Amino acid sequence: MSDFKTNVRETYNYALGPGRDEIKEHPSDGAKHPGGMREDLSDIIYNISPEETPFMSAIGKSSADNTYFEWQIDELAEPVANRQHEGHDEWEADLHGEPMRIGNYTQISGKSIRTSGTVEAVNFAGRKSSMAYQMAKKAKEIKIDMEKMLLSLDVMSPGSGSGPTGPAGTPRATAGVGAWIQTNLLPATATATASPWDYGKVAPTVTGSKAVEEQDLRDCIKLCWDNGAKPTVVMVDGALKMAISQLSQSVSELRTAANNKSPAYVVAAVDIYVSDFGNLQIVPNRWMPDNTAYLLDYDFWDIAYLRPFQTVDLAKTGDSQQKMMIVEYGLRSKNEAANGAIHGWDPTL
Repeated sequence: MSDFKTNVRETYNYALGPGRDEIKEHPSDGAKHPGGMREDLSDIIYNISPEETPFMSAIGKSSADNTYFEWQIDELAEPVANRQHEGHDEWEADLHGEPMRIGNYTQISGKSIRTSGTVEAVNFAGRKSSMAYQMAKKAKEIKIDMEKMLLSLDVMSPGSGSGPTGPAGTPRATAGVGAWIQTNLLPATATATASPWDYGKVAPTVTGSKAVEEQDLRDCIKLCWDNGAKPTVVMVDGALKMAISQLSQSVSELRTAANNKSPAYVVAAVDIYVSDFGNLQIVPNRWMPDNTAYLLDYDFWDIAYLRPFQTVDLAKTGDSQQKMMIVEYGLRSKNEAANGAIHGWDPTL
């Protein structure tokens, strides 16, 4: 394994002869070094792979008691001209429906690692145990897997088939944010499914793409406000974040401090969008679907865990050890109408 060769500390013994300054060949690079010279290998492992999960980190957590978990939503009646006569006693009670009962499925995410007895015994640079290091790395990988899936337009599924040698059908799937948000869609590029009962089960239909315009954002914010929503975040990928920043300026504005002593700097970004209906933070997220912007109220989302993150020892086979990290969870959209979405927002147009 190349990882084993490049990260294990070299231990070598130079038996010096009568001449104390005898030169020996280094076993790894073939270069000539004075005998007994120690290698210089840093104990820090540098890894810049992105691991941020802005959506998961901001929303709440709850528990689930079954693979299909449910909750209820409701709404007030539309306002009407409600005037009554004095002394009126012929009231006709309205038969109102009960709160709407909806749900989502949990899904399982996991990764496993196997290390040899030798790998656990040698002295690696930057870590005491290869197994512990790899498990910590797998935990970060699972979290970004979760972030990407939770933000997708994937619909819920009960799955089909399972077995000890692998699934015979498809695994269970939890509906992502894009499959839930359908009340407040920018109508120019997407349409909702026919029935609210199908939200999460059938994704909205993306009907086209268009250039990024501020009016689109304003229209979607107003649509949310009309339906009682108060989103506080616009979540986009990097390309759309830059496109939104570009909307506010044709030429970057050069600013200096009032006392003219601080260095000049260029303001070429928009982090807060001040709308007629409140302020929204523009949050870039590497794991967002392309050409998509979500207007989110974090209070109306949480992750329901049937089984929280756990490490399981697998059966030992020969001179190796195996562990598995696993988590079972689903996305709870407490009320999708509290949010909005713009699909087909193409920053290249």
